[in-house]
Amino acid sequence: MTKASILVIEDDRHILELLRVCLGQEGYRVATEESGLKGLERAHREAFDLIILDLMLPEKDGFSICRELSQSGGNRTPILILTAKSEEADRVLGLKLGADDYVVKPFSPRELAARVEAILRRVSRDKAEDSEAPLSRGEIKIDPSRHLVTVNEEKVPLTPKEFELLHLLLRHPGRVFTRGELLDRVWGYHFAGSSRTVDEHIKNLRQKVKDAGAAFQYIHTVWGVGYKCEAAE
Repeated sequence: MTKASILVIEDDRHILELLRVCLGQEGYRVATEESGLKGLERAHREAFDLIILDLMLPEKDGFSICRELSQSGGNRTPILILTAKSEEADRVLGLKLGADDYVVKPFSPRELAARVEAILRRVSRDKAEDSEAPLSRGEIKIDPSRHLVTVNEEKVPLTPKEFELLHLLLRHPGRVFTRGELLDRVWGYHFAGSSRTVDEHIKNLRQKVKDAGAAFQYIHTVWGVGYKCEAAE
């Protein structure tokens, strides 16, 4: 049975063909674009289940594409960044702009296919949970069906991963989640060496909640273990 449809925006034809073959063998329908501008136009024009996006592209760079797609609203298509940029600042910026995950070139086709499967599995689970009732914890209110978070009625602009982390932690106040559990529950995989991805998202999430006016620190670090949510007293 045919799986999800994937748009790959990448200007290296060798990598495009590699992805077309390895993802095609997994049953995915793969569309490709070599230009950043044409890739963005196609992403707006057609419905895809996932976008694999290079950062260094002709006509329009991947950062700009990621930013525009993340701000388009509605049921945003998840984005996997595929890049030769291994610097931490570039990875963090991509995540801040709304990317769901990243893979650094050169990459293992098997690992990339596993990341793709994990993202799509997580998206499928999220859709099943969209009917959950809104919940409140102190100053924070979260509405899963509208993908909306507010602090004292002020809307908090969160990326999909930040939203999922907050929703998970708020649903289980007092429970400590290890980084591995958060990777498994939110990203859908446990990949050795990826725990910093969780830390980066938690850091961004805390700052956004604080910037929105929260007077209480809801997400607490349990040193040597992970993170937990505590309600305001």
